[in-house]
Amino acid sequence: MLWKKARRSDNVVDARDSDGGGGGGGRLRIGGGKGLSLGAVAIIVVIGLMTGQDPLQILGQLAGQAGAPASSVSPQAGRTPATNDAQSEFVRAVLGDTEDTWRAIFQQAGKQYQDPTLVLFRGGVNSACGFASSATGPFYCPGDRQVYLDLDFFREMAQRFAAAGDFAQAYVIAHEVGHHVQTLLGVSARVSAARQRGEKLEGDNGLLVRQELQADCLAGVWAYHAQQRLDWLEPGDLEEALSAANAIGDDRLQKQARGQVVPDSFTHGTSAQRVRWFSTGFEKGQVNSCDTFKAVRL
Repeated sequence: MLWKKARRSDNVVDARDSDGGGGGGGRLRIGGGKGLSLGAVAIIVVIGLMTGQDPLQILGQLAGQAGAPASSVSPQAGRTPATNDAQSEFVRAVLGDTEDTWRAIFQQAGKQYQDPTLVLFRGGVNSACGFASSATGPFYCPGDRQVYLDLDFFREMAQRFAAAGDFAQAYVIAHEVGHHVQTLLGVSARVSAARQRGEKLEGDNGLLVRQELQADCLAGVWAYHAQQRLDWLEPGDLEEALSAANAIGDDRLQKQARGQVVPDSFTHGTSAQRVRWFSTGFEKGQVNSCDTFKAVRL
């Protein structure tokens, strides 16, 4: 992947050596009132894991009801990544190209794209969705509209999931940006409203799976337009992204962790589904091809 062709984003915050990006006693604050302690956040996380729900989705939706809390990382809490840091330069290049792609797509639709901020952290981070350790993996928080990434995850991808390569890493970033696109388009709000109505969101045909598969498809849409504009893919790059999508399907991860697959607790989709929807976005390059919520076959 010839990623150096891409424009560097100015929306990457390096909080790896900042108090704003570390652990500590942050609180999830809602509406300026009393916030949730980390103990309460932990309880929500445990409940989410026991019921198959995505804890970050729950926390993000709580935070999103009344804006971002004071405990999330602000641009002032970190610094601009050093230009001699190859990993952060790669992240800035990928994020910069997602900005160029989605600005153009939104403009064509008569809308205005709002860039997200991407926060680099190490070990743990406070966000509008509460405190998250690196074990959570990369995530997007709708409460503060920021993407959070511990670069060590890329090493884990290669070692644990055998999903190595720069385009595999770019797919991960583009997937989280896809969640930001969903927030701007109102998709996240509709899923949140369904949760508030008491609808069950988990399961192999549930709304959470459809939301995640749509983010995969949107990542494919970005990849299509980036390739059209920059011609930066090299032999094997597409296979890297597909390998990453295949490695993090619910069925494969559950099989590894539990020894069995429990479709009723799916939140992200199977490996085959994730590969199929990313491929759909990449082949068609159209946002309207990513309506997983109306799809009969996921």
